[in-house]
Amino acid sequence: MPLFAPLDRRLAPAPDRARVAWIGSQAYAHRGLHGPGVPENSPAAFAAAIARGMGIECDVQRSSDGQAMVFHDWELDRLTGATGPVALLSAAQLGAIRLTGGADSIPTLRQVLDQIDSKVPLLIEVKSRKDMRVSAMCLAVLRVLEGYRGPHAVMSFDPRVPKWFKIHAAQTVRGLVVTEENDQTLLGRLRRRLSLWQASPDFLAYDIRDLPSRFAAAQRKRGLPITSWTVRSAELRERAALYADAPIAEGAGVV
Repeated sequence: MPLFAPLDRRLAPAPDRARVAWIGSQAYAHRGLHGPGVPENSPAAFAAAIARGMGIECDVQRSSDGQAMVFHDWELDRLTGATGPVALLSAAQLGAIRLTGGADSIPTLRQVLDQIDSKVPLLIEVKSRKDMRVSAMCLAVLRVLEGYRGPHAVMSFDPRVPKWFKIHAAQTVRGLVVTEENDQTLLGRLRRRLSLWQASPDFLAYDIRDLPSRFAAAQRKRGLPITSWTVRSAELRERAALYADAPIAEGAGVV
């Protein structure tokens, strides 16, 4: 929508290119380089990604005592032998739960940062829901990131998250995760634009199923790097190479 280009520039200005150049420098392992015997979002998966020289994408949510924990699902059931919501347990309780299919337990974001130790770039997806206040979650992440020198960024589907970081931690690179979900209606395009303007991100993490996308291409052209998820095949890897700056990959999508 060329009509909205001036508003894009005003409400979601492009970042300084030098500040975000690292985002497109390499591929990212989706939830670490996981597979049989190596659970997703586990220290073993992160170690495998580091050994391959890949960047890492991970998911973070908050424990009952306010700690940033690296875990994807809201419930424990799929990925562990435990059940129930992650948010009801403390960091110590979560840290004692073993991830199914491996020897690792659920790590804190602090433990993951100590493990990565600036060796590879890190994309942190902050989990959120519409009924949640994002400030407590964002603050938990920011407290852990303070003093971390390696290349890193936070991102979320929820535009309130990058907006919070823009206000409270402007030095942190921030991204908006986008899926079009086959909604090409005028209302769908407007919703994406409103999310962009609210988030004012430094980059977009785009659903590979939606590429090529006129919206993504317009933002990339004006200086927002595009990462693309989840690249799970050679065909999707080729698509990401054409329409994005870096793939977030797993399985057959990893080179």
